[in-house]
Amino acid sequence: MHKDLLRLARAERGVRVHLACCLAAAVLAGLLVLVQAELLAGVLSGRFAVAALLPLALVVACRGLLGWAQGVLAGRAATALKSALRRLLLGRVEGLGPAYRSGELVTLAGRGLDALDPYLTGYLPSVAVAGIVPLAVVVRLFVADLATAVIVVLTLPLIPVFGALVGWTTKTVTERQWRALARLGGHFLDVVRGLPTLRAFGRARYQASVIREVAEAHRAATMRTLRVAFLSSLVLELVASLSLALVAVPVGLRLLSGSLDLRTALLVLLLAPEAYLPLRAMGTRFHAAMEGVAAADEAFAVIDPPREAVAEPPQQAVAEPPREAGRTAAPAGATRIARRATPDGGPPEIRLEDVTVRYPGREETALDRVSLVIRPGERVAIAGPSGAGKSTLLHLLLGFVTPSEGRVLADGTDLADLDLDEWRRRLAFVPQRPHLFATSVADNIALGSAAGPDEIRAAAEAAQVAEFAGALPQGYDTPLGERGANLSAGQRQRVALARAFCRPAAQVLLLDEPTARLDGRSEAAVVAATRRLAEGRTAIIVAHRPAMIDLADRVVRLDGGVLVHPVPAPSISTQGGEAR
Repeated sequence: MHKDLLRLARAERGVRVHLACCLAAAVLAGLLVLVQAELLAGVLSGRFAVAALLPLALVVACRGLLGWAQGVLAGRAATALKSALRRLLLGRVEGLGPAYRSGELVTLAGRGLDALDPYLTGYLPSVAVAGIVPLAVVVRLFVADLATAVIVVLTLPLIPVFGALVGWTTKTVTERQWRALARLGGHFLDVVRGLPTLRAFGRARYQASVIREVAEAHRAATMRTLRVAFLSSLVLELVASLSLALVAVPVGLRLLSGSLDLRTALLVLLLAPEAYLPLRAMGTRFHAAMEGVAAADEAFAVIDPPREAVAEPPQQAVAEPPREAGRTAAPAGATRIARRATPDGGPPEIRLEDVTVRYPGREETALDRVSLVIRPGERVAIAGPSGAGKSTLLHLLLGFVTPSEGRVLADGTDLADLDLDEWRRRLAFVPQRPHLFATSVADNIALGSAAGPDEIRAAAEAAQVAEFAGALPQGYDTPLGERGANLSAGQRQRVALARAFCRPAAQVLLLDEPTARLDGRSEAAVVAATRRLAEGRTAIIVAHRPAMIDLADRVVRLDGGVLVHPVPAPSISTQGGEAR
């Protein structure tokens, strides 16, 4: 039995009371089998009158009532214990390090702890019954028939022995299944949160294949667990059936020879299966409870981690080689519409012609008949109040949004006719809230590029990531927490800029308010890095802060989705440190 769960059950009064009453009801229902067998054997053998059927019916009714009470009490004990575990688990969330993904914690607190129901409502009561009822049955058999009792005593240990042998394998495969499920939950949530970043850097298709591999690993682990569970049930049933045959055959022969009376034979045949049944039930429920036990082990490891254990980040769901990002092949059998490759050369001219964007379910337009020309190598700042359509304009250029009316041209070619993967390879995107993945600093920087270690370090130097990366425990190999939880906002923004530096072939730079919510020192570092990054590229910068606007050759203003007449960068008025 799980020591930590039992310790917690004893500490929680509600759990302790309900669980004790549940086990008492299960044991009492099991012991009533002896009374039921005595009455039934007496009626069938003629020793008791037919009137004995009334107390027999009462015994059966009592067993049914106790079974119902056991189910209700076990359900309440399970609910209370899971609530206590979740409370302790959520109380530890703030103290967890970057090694834990929220997806894994959600899986643990949800599906994982719900898997404790078979352990608390089935396995624990069956353990209590298996510890008392077979012993009581054997004692009664010794009184009724010594030869039968000896056979039962000799064969009874076979069930727990075979159950333990199979149980070790079950525990191993179930723990493997649980780890696969936790990895699937953690990795899937991480990918969904970072999907815009993955699409911008051409990694969405690769991550789809990674999730398929993780899901396949979980499916294979689940099938292995079910295979072992079914085989173990077969083994226990076979052992129990053979043991009962060793009891029934001699009893039948002795009954025919007259050396055994009918009542004793009936009593032995009714009680012998009850000696094996609790052990068989315990073995069957052990397999059903193993997923919950594995989840409980993980929960207690989070709640009360071993003091001497060295905290290591969990193994990634699939070792992801970021260097191969740009070379991911399409899945087998996938069909793809042939589109034009993007024209090569220098920075492109970008033209928006009467572009209107309406999001599904909204009547108002995000952009309304916007026309804009951005010359090759020009740096344009997009200003305007929140909700004016600035981010929508960037999403148009990234191919995340398609115009409801009008068109977007790159060097005279409609974006709708271009291969978006090829087009995005010419872009470097720095979002307002960059998504960092639960992997190393170097892998986060190299996302979507084929950069080597030297190029990664050069990009980090250019983006001023090296200032803090060298102080991390493992340098550039330090695993980052989910969403870069162990970095400040300015540090996360510099990592996002380093990603752009890792794309030397990118000719268009898209920045979405990269200095929002940063302090003065971080803003200065990001602005300096952005100035270097924009050299020789077409740059479209969504900005409010004057420091970023000063980088632009001209400023255009959006208001309510409508483009206001462009103004030169120096003449834009500022109040309170932000563009108006």
